[in-house]
Amino acid sequence: MGTPDFAVASLQRLLGAGFQVVAVVTAPDRPSGRGLQLTSSPVKKAAEAANLPILQPEKLRDPAFLEQLASYQADLQVVVAFRMLPEVVWAMPTIGTFNLHGSLLPQYRGAAPINWAVINGETETGVTTFFIEKEIDTGQMIFQDQEPIYPSDTAGTLHDRLMERGANLVVKTVRAIEAGDYPRIPQPTADELKPAPKLSRETTEINWNQSVLAIRNFVRGLSPYPAAWTLINGKVFKLYEVSVANESPFAAEPGQAYSDNKKTILVRAGDGWLQIESLQAEGKRRMTTEEFLRGNKL
Repeated sequence: MGTPDFAVASLQRLLGAGFQVVAVVTAPDRPSGRGLQLTSSPVKKAAEAANLPILQPEKLRDPAFLEQLASYQADLQVVVAFRMLPEVVWAMPTIGTFNLHGSLLPQYRGAAPINWAVINGETETGVTTFFIEKEIDTGQMIFQDQEPIYPSDTAGTLHDRLMERGANLVVKTVRAIEAGDYPRIPQPTADELKPAPKLSRETTEINWNQSVLAIRNFVRGLSPYPAAWTLINGKVFKLYEVSVANESPFAAEPGQAYSDNKKTILVRAGDGWLQIESLQAEGKRRMTTEEFLRGNKL
């Protein structure tokens, strides 16, 4: 059960390891792009390439879907980047249902664990497999695997490494369950739980009162998707890469900007200046600052 690219690697690795995947459950086709053509999810495309049966329920409690799902008599369900399952679904297989989560639980429970780990300046994260229970992301853990976060990482580069590490962990987990030798570890209690809520337009706007380090982490934690944004001269700009500037062009308040209209756009943060390295203006493609300034003056 999965939808985006992050789940494709796990599906393909399970098939490559020789497990009998009896069916794939993914999101319904959605309108996408300028022509709003119906588009299949990455997982559906991978399932079609492997000639697997595909279920695309609008509602997970739909009796027709539940009947069809039960007909496959699965021993185990594997969930990677899908949606919240009702108990009637996750409790259906004889062994149960496990989920791959993109963090070291119990930290970063929620919809966007990879983004928030980078935003918060973490130096390490990982992946966890755990059995699904009623409270979201709180079930008994099976395995964990750690992954460093480098200063140069964006959410995108970290996503790709965790996708591969997670796929390996999924196969390891299924093999252990098949052998009947696997742990069920209660999630530890933590003094501070760092959440990973779903990202929204409101939570992705840059706050220029923050420090240069906090803003740099914020930008790379949202790059390339959904991208941090700010208003420049009343227009929305998505920022994909920023660096700490060596120069201070003038005394300024946080959020004030300077450009030489050749190569440089600087914005004042709470404790210094940041240089915008790549950006996207409304209605335009992503480009370097120098590329943008060739055709646009600020």
